[in-house]
Amino acid sequence: MEIRRRPPNPAVNVSYLSYQIQVPDSEPRNILEKIVWHKEKEVERMRDRLPLIKLRQQVKNAAPPQDFIAALKNSKLKPALIAEVKKASPSKGVIRKDFDPVEIAKSYQENHATCLSVLTDTEFFQGSFDNLDRIRQTVDLPLLCKEFIIYPYQIYLARAKGADAVLLIAAILQDKDLAYFVKIINSLGMTPLIEVHTIAELDRVLAIDGVSLIGINNRNLTDFSVSLETTCQLLELRKNLIKEKKILIVSESGLHGKEDLKKVKKAGADAVLIGESLVKQLDPGKAIQVLYSN
Repeated sequence: MEIRRRPPNPAVNVSYLSYQIQVPDSEPRNILEKIVWHKEKEVERMRDRLPLIKLRQQVKNAAPPQDFIAALKNSKLKPALIAEVKKASPSKGVIRKDFDPVEIAKSYQENHATCLSVLTDTEFFQGSFDNLDRIRQTVDLPLLCKEFIIYPYQIYLARAKGADAVLLIAAILQDKDLAYFVKIINSLGMTPLIEVHTIAELDRVLAIDGVSLIGINNRNLTDFSVSLETTCQLLELRKNLIKEKKILIVSESGLHGKEDLKKVKKAGADAVLIGESLVKQLDPGKAIQVLYSN
């Protein structure tokens, strides 16, 4: 799946003719491409408000990151749970109307989630870096910044706001960018969680140095269908190499009940990332107890 970057010559609005001159391929072909194109403009505005040199100073003043990998390895929950603070998504719309990110995070911590994932995209997921910052001030668990990273600037911003791990999506990044971003994240003491959807993406990531955590997204990014077989099939094909490299695996999306957890755990997943099925419950934290009860 090829995700293009925003073209230099978008459609031109010719107001006096009351129509747009359409440049070939000037419109995004799918939702992921639409997000990436919007993110490019968003990061430009971020840089204008807070230059990178000042952001790096904030990173120096931030508290040291926690060990995300150690938390997953030592988790009492098996598979370990990365509970997600998530208000909305492009495919589902608003998941929880009475959304209070801090209260949800506290409820997750009180019910023994291993780590937390915080959506920081505003346009498509109604999250924010402010939510990440507020949650960092409230809970002690390791935090994953769930963002569509396309520039180093976003990595530094995640660290400044208290992230201990950062999501990288293989589908939207070239190999050289993935490798470079992994080095930056590791140099800041954080953990890169690299998300893959296909065997081709998994092979690309396995060839990169410094990778310790891979997420397998069970959602098809073309039609948004979900199948846990994605985790099972990819692990079956590359289980030995993953074990040899001592990489932990997180299964993401489509996990709703105990049988789902058993299925991906049996396939070899070390952790699961769950958002929607927890957030939509009356008490998201108590939903963890139900999910992991015997």
